[in-house]
Amino acid sequence: MDFLLLLKALILGIVEGLTEFLPISSTGHLILAGSLLEFNDERGRLFLIVIQAAAILAVVWEYRARLAAVVAGLQRRDRTALRFVLNLAIAVLPLALLGLLFKEAIECFLFRPVPVALAFIVGALFILWAERRQHVVRIESVEDMAPLDAVKLGIAQAFALIPGTSRSGATIIGGLLFGLSRKAATEFSFFLAIPTLIIATLYELYKERALLHAADLGMWAVGFISAFISAFLCVRWLLRYISTHDFTVFAWYRIAFGLIVLGTAYTGIVDWTVK
Repeated sequence: MDFLLLLKALILGIVEGLTEFLPISSTGHLILAGSLLEFNDERGRLFLIVIQAAAILAVVWEYRARLAAVVAGLQRRDRTALRFVLNLAIAVLPLALLGLLFKEAIECFLFRPVPVALAFIVGALFILWAERRQHVVRIESVEDMAPLDAVKLGIAQAFALIPGTSRSGATIIGGLLFGLSRKAATEFSFFLAIPTLIIATLYELYKERALLHAADLGMWAVGFISAFISAFLCVRWLLRYISTHDFTVFAWYRIAFGLIVLGTAYTGIVDWTVK
């Protein structure tokens, strides 16, 4: 196995794990990192699908007891468990439907470093605006959400179809605007990632099944393990962080990162056109 390829897999796995659940856009970071590493071809895009599954597994492992309680509640037809699953199903629909309709057009025109950098900055301004508003909390826990709340958060998540926006960021900030506590908005973002990313991963794997080769197992294993570990650590850190902080720091990071990409692209210091 090519050592350089394994190193690329390790780097991209860490990038995926650290950015999937933070409001800074994993897709945007992976597009940029893939450009720098010259790993944005079809093989590279399939690799990103594979390591995305590791981030899902990290959330499932972190919340395994809570998810097991939901499964047990479904067997007893517990109303809280049923409402929880219904809310997740409702919230997945907007992204799934819009993704099917516009995915190819979005990938054709927006999966490029400069549009991603612009989305970083626009998303950051939205976060700063949202954090400066007065938060009126009416939902303290994910279990207290109503189906209408799930519809609103599903629409918010759909903005993540624009690469660089951030799926978790759109969901969390949308949750704050719609009256969820910071913890409830963040946790629902985690839970919503499970069906959303599972559906997206299975769909993409089926669609790109011709690119699956046993020779790539080593690369996938390195990326999967590094993505799982970094995502698991990131989820735990974020839950501690939000207990005493807001998301302003992520907004400033997004602005700085986006300006760096635009500046290097304009001056020609970095060739962001590599595919």
